[in-house]
Amino acid sequence: MAVLLDLLSHDTRPRHPEKAHRPDQPVARKPDWIRVKAPGSPKWAETNRIVRENKLVTVCEEAGCPNIGECWEKKHATFMIMGDTCTRACAFCNVKTGMPGALDASEPAKVADAVAKLGLAHVVVTSVDRDDLADGGAQHFAEVIGHIRLRSPGTTIEILTPDFLRKEGALEVVVQAKPDVFNHNLETVPSKYLTVRPGARYFHSVRLLQRVKELDPAIFTKSGIMVGLGEERHEVVQVMDDLRSAEVDFLTIGQYLQPTRKHHPVIRFVTPECFKGYETTAYGKGFGLVSATPLTRSSHHAGEDFARLRARRETDIASRLGSPVAPM
Repeated sequence: MAVLLDLLSHDTRPRHPEKAHRPDQPVARKPDWIRVKAPGSPKWAETNRIVRENKLVTVCEEAGCPNIGECWEKKHATFMIMGDTCTRACAFCNVKTGMPGALDASEPAKVADAVAKLGLAHVVVTSVDRDDLADGGAQHFAEVIGHIRLRSPGTTIEILTPDFLRKEGALEVVVQAKPDVFNHNLETVPSKYLTVRPGARYFHSVRLLQRVKELDPAIFTKSGIMVGLGEERHEVVQVMDDLRSAEVDFLTIGQYLQPTRKHHPVIRFVTPECFKGYETTAYGKGFGLVSATPLTRSSHHAGEDFARLRARRETDIASRLGSPVAPM
């Protein structure tokens, strides 16, 4: 509890935009269950071409996601808006840190154009942290959502946002734009925030997700954490309880992978059996959908998962009303 109170009462953000100095850590050898096929198929190349033509940034590339080959093969890409430079210096993240440039006013239209060209049924849009902006980039998120709605009205939209820490009114702007899924990742357990996510506040992030439901109960909420950073199982279970208290619908749990020698080391590789145990526990706590595997990432299979989650909600509503559900 003392650690959690400290997270609330002290500003531990780095005073300089560059990555905080950390001693080089050897990158641990990955076990067989984490190995993936290298990208390079014709469909992957087509997705790559569309991303390049529209001069877009994807978190798939910036964060070094291991699933890029599979996702781009299916023409799925997670767009990262507001540039490729983050104002924070999290110990797990491979996105570069510094002072970002001005927002690109044409970016919302470019993202919408790429979504249309890819023919996406479901799109995920995320961003770097933009603590330099008065609203943290909330209006830019809203404009991206609006442009996608106009260009591809049948596409469902999932956003993965920063925490908008100390940005009064920012969350309301994004919620008013009515994304289908509002995702904000807690990333790790509270005891690891000072070393893993020093610019953030655990309880602020939980409250952000809770506030989304208060503002618009129809929006699905989602959050995720990485494991393998030295957390204990009971801490992961406590995160589940905190998220359910905030009425979060969807939980993702994946293995942390060290991007470079300068990032936080992998303390352990969590076994698939352990992930299955986390999944069972999370479903027992009432999450509508859980994805817990070594290769789980926030946007991995996001479209399929959203369709399943929405179908379950419709079934639950129909059941409460006593009416039959039409076959899918």
